[in-house]
Amino acid sequence: MSAYFSICRTPAGFLLLMLALALLLGQTAAFLLCLRENRSGRRLLAAALHLLAGFLLFVLMLESYDLVKYPAPKITRHTIPLRGLIQSLPWLIYAVSEFISAAILTLQLRACLRFRRTIVTPDAIRRTVDLLPEGICVGAADGTVLLVNLKMYALCRELTGEGPADAHGLWTWLEENGEDQSGKRLIRTPAGETWLFTKGTLCVDGGTFDRISAVNVTERYRITEELREKNTRLQDVQRRMKQAVELSGEVFVRQEEANARAALHNQLGQVLLMDRHWLEHPERTDGAAVALLTRQMNRFLLGETGAPAQEPADGLRRALLMAKSIGVIVELRGEAPRDGKARGLLDQAIRECAANTVKHAEGDRLYVEIQAAQGPLSGDPAQGLEIRITNNGRPPKGPAVESGGLLALRRAVEAAGGKMELESAPRFVLTLRL
Repeated sequence: MSAYFSICRTPAGFLLLMLALALLLGQTAAFLLCLRENRSGRRLLAAALHLLAGFLLFVLMLESYDLVKYPAPKITRHTIPLRGLIQSLPWLIYAVSEFISAAILTLQLRACLRFRRTIVTPDAIRRTVDLLPEGICVGAADGTVLLVNLKMYALCRELTGEGPADAHGLWTWLEENGEDQSGKRLIRTPAGETWLFTKGTLCVDGGTFDRISAVNVTERYRITEELREKNTRLQDVQRRMKQAVELSGEVFVRQEEANARAALHNQLGQVLLMDRHWLEHPERTDGAAVALLTRQMNRFLLGETGAPAQEPADGLRRALLMAKSIGVIVELRGEAPRDGKARGLLDQAIRECAANTVKHAEGDRLYVEIQAAQGPLSGDPAQGLEIRITNNGRPPKGPAVESGGLLALRRAVEAAGGKMELESAPRFVLTLRL
């Protein structure tokens, strides 16, 4: 079998040398892994011996190459011909040695991988901490940073422009620039994210360390801001509703006072007109009824009793009776409305027009015409109603002035969504479109 020296300068010999170099690098890596992971002393010693054997194999193989020419030394009788012995060994010995070394290296690397998969190593912990989506920074009592993961490092670079070198300085910067949240600090990054920083302590092996953690609360902060804005709007709506309730209560009281005054005005006007009609036409007036209503009104005005009792009849019927009591005959043309609001407005309009017919026009007949509305106020004739009221008295001398009963009637009509029109020439005409 050929000696190694005879093939060392051939491609096969160079290949054996490169394999020895590759094995030496792998053995070095296996030894460093065992040293880094604090493996047992037996495994560490085996890796060291394997590394030493690989190194010797590589050196012995490299000895056969004359990379640098030196003058040949004088050989004495004490010189051991080691180089000749190494070069004269068969190349198969070197190949088998490399094969055995490769097998041992494979077993060592498999053991390292199995160890890393089954045992939590410091390196595994470090990689896990770096992969966390939250930021973590651990510092000593003097502020020296002992541990910082990638997320916290990136946050510090983004916020302060430099990496975390001092844990105390980092927290001081957060206190100065962050929003206080019950001892925590809320920070908005230039990228638009919101992070919540918390400071705490860690107790390990009797020592106390400062810990700063950061959590991404962008979505929760957005929801909180939306709720805060909605709460502000709700408070504003509540305030305006309260003002509206107070205002509506005041308006209601004023409306009730106006209604009471209008009712008193109508009752008093009716009694006075009945008294006038009885004085002018005693033969056509029920004197006993006039006397009874007059006594009731006097007692009410003197505070001796409540409001005068109304006749418990339908509103329209009461209006017709009231007109008749003051000497006004009402002629109805068309079907009277059955709706409560429209019927009430017709009742109020007949009362006011009957009283004005006697007081101002000196008439004794009132003509009321009721028909379906044709104007633009009502798009559906079946829902619209038009009421025209006139009398047989003398026409007004000028435009009718809306005050007292007519003004109250207009407000009631408009409040019901209707419209009221007054004509003074050639005669008085009151038109209601409901």
